[in-house]
Amino acid sequence: MEIYHQIIASPVGALHLYASTQHLLGILWGNEQPKWLLQAKKIHVQPNVILQKTQNQLTEYFDRKRHTFDLPLLLQGTVFQKTVWDSLQNIPFGETYSYLQIAQFIDHPKAVRAVGAAIGKNPISIIVPCHRVIGTNGKLTGFAGGLENKKILLDIEQQVVF
Repeated sequence: MEIYHQIIASPVGALHLYASTQHLLGILWGNEQPKWLLQAKKIHVQPNVILQKTQNQLTEYFDRKRHTFDLPLLLQGTVFQKTVWDSLQNIPFGETYSYLQIAQFIDHPKAVRAVGAAIGKNPISIIVPCHRVIGTNGKLTGFAGGLENKKILLDIEQQVVF
């Protein structure tokens, strides 16, 4: 699979966008290296149509003009991880769920830690909104981009001006 890479600036720092010619594969923080990326034979350091569309939609999101995304996603992970990531896409814009609520939603109420681990491996940050998952006590916990960035993303969603 041909992979294209582009780095964009954002209010939460540099975001690494990855796409094939058909799908968005990742929005990663600089320290993330999922298996599919390590296995890539060639990565083109240039934008393509999918990356340009992703950048445009993220810009609208950060400008508080977009709360849903219309991008073709290819989530690569285990069946359990994909189930968790799919459930994240059901969290309404501007709301938060706990790790326990996600575990209950996917019918694995005792798998809270496994849910947390899967969320931590989410390859498409922001669009698959792992930042909307918080601790049962209401505190911000775990986020690949850092808790400060998680707070920024949640604040963006609380201050939408449609």
